[in-house]
Amino acid sequence: MPLKHSSPDTISSSSDSVRLLSRETLRISASLASPPDDLLPQALPDSSHFLRSTLRLICCEEIDGRRWKYVAESDGSGKFKRNSVVRAVSLESPRTPFDEVGSFLRSYVVPEGFPASVNESYVPYMTFRALKHFFGGAMGVFTTQTLLNSVGASRNSSASAAVAINWILKDGAGRVGKMLFARQGKKFDYDLKQLRFAGDLLMELGAAVELGTAAVPHLFLPLACAANVVKNVAAVTSTSTRTPIYKAFAKGENIGDVTAKGECVGNIADLMGTGFSILISKRNPSLVTTFGLLSCGYLLSSYQEVRSVVLHTLNRARFTVAVESFIKTGRVPSLQQGNIQEKIFTFPWVEDRPVMLGARFKDAFQDPCTYLAVKPFFDKERYMVTYSPTKGKVYALLKDQASSDDILKAAFHAHVLLHFMNQSKGGTSKSVEQLDPPAFAPREYELESRIAESCEMVSTSYGIFKSSAAEQGWRMSESLLNPGRARLCHMNDEEE
Repeated sequence: MPLKHSSPDTISSSSDSVRLLSRETLRISASLASPPDDLLPQALPDSSHFLRSTLRLICCEEIDGRRWKYVAESDGSGKFKRNSVVRAVSLESPRTPFDEVGSFLRSYVVPEGFPASVNESYVPYMTFRALKHFFGGAMGVFTTQTLLNSVGASRNSSASAAVAINWILKDGAGRVGKMLFARQGKKFDYDLKQLRFAGDLLMELGAAVELGTAAVPHLFLPLACAANVVKNVAAVTSTSTRTPIYKAFAKGENIGDVTAKGECVGNIADLMGTGFSILISKRNPSLVTTFGLLSCGYLLSSYQEVRSVVLHTLNRARFTVAVESFIKTGRVPSLQQGNIQEKIFTFPWVEDRPVMLGARFKDAFQDPCTYLAVKPFFDKERYMVTYSPTKGKVYALLKDQASSDDILKAAFHAHVLLHFMNQSKGGTSKSVEQLDPPAFAPREYELESRIAESCEMVSTSYGIFKSSAAEQGWRMSESLLNPGRARLCHMNDEEE
């Protein structure tokens, strides 16, 4: 029987169908093997289905209301590849420019956690306060011009107005600096002594710049503006830290009386200092020498002033002192000892610290295998701690249900782990705040061993540390450890 020959069009159509069926089969297979699209970094090309199929979810994280997922490449068996790169994927749509501007402005004009962090009278109070300062600022231009006219600054009205405007610009620049620095917000609570002393350093710097205008009078306006910015930043620091310091002195409901008397003492001393300077200025002393001596006296007095304050709460500096003492001696220092040993000459905005509390996942882990090795130790805890040999830091990551006590425990555990890591490289004599980056990179099993040792010590010692600290008068429930805002989320919830 003769074979039936197909036409060329039929053969072409059949070939196209086979190719289409094969391509569709491959596409469906790749789609089934790949994770959901929202797990993938935006940088990945959409056409690369086979690359997508190698990605595996590590964990989820939330920071300031925005959620992230971390993924890394896995091999055919579903395990992570060795030294695979951890990739962060945002689960939120990009903010609009309007939202970005609104968030930027809120960071300057309302406290953190607003409106939950203040009571309902805050908004009307600040509204009328803003109106008061508006009218006061407007009136200040005319009063300044009048005062300059009164002392004979210029008989020409236009020249007098120009001088007044320059003077107002100088003061306005200072107010801008005050506003910008006010964004530090909670740092005035967390690192009160450190910021207070840093503010006094800035005050002296501003005074030095003002004196520099005598050498270059043609640069008066820019130098005066710069000096006023620096001095107003110092004024914000002094004002913001004044009430907590007076609160530490007050017993009962007498904070207003303590504040009033403290300010009175300051004003009396200021007037006496003014009179003293008038007397010695009549002898025409060397300006540079006089300024140097007075500045030294000012800064030494400031340093001793903040050192003398005894605070009952544990910020990062005092917590470090307490944990170091407990690890070395088994005892928690008293309030006086802990405050005296606290480091004052540090800058709170510098994040180069050996312990990072509330760190982000991408900073703590560069390798998903390290995360999987560390994770089982903290399944029953609301935090995790790990060590980065490349950065020489211990990272404490907080889970989304972490309470105040969990934050304290995470910080305690981080210092204990740092102590063990320091021991392993023979540096036990160093303070944990002075550690250099390690000269060795511990292998994975060594890190697991150190974490296991730290877990054992924390399980037996944390309760003792808390009770000993409470006996010494430390307020553990009001800690000011300033943890980061990143929190690890439940993965199951995210996958759903």
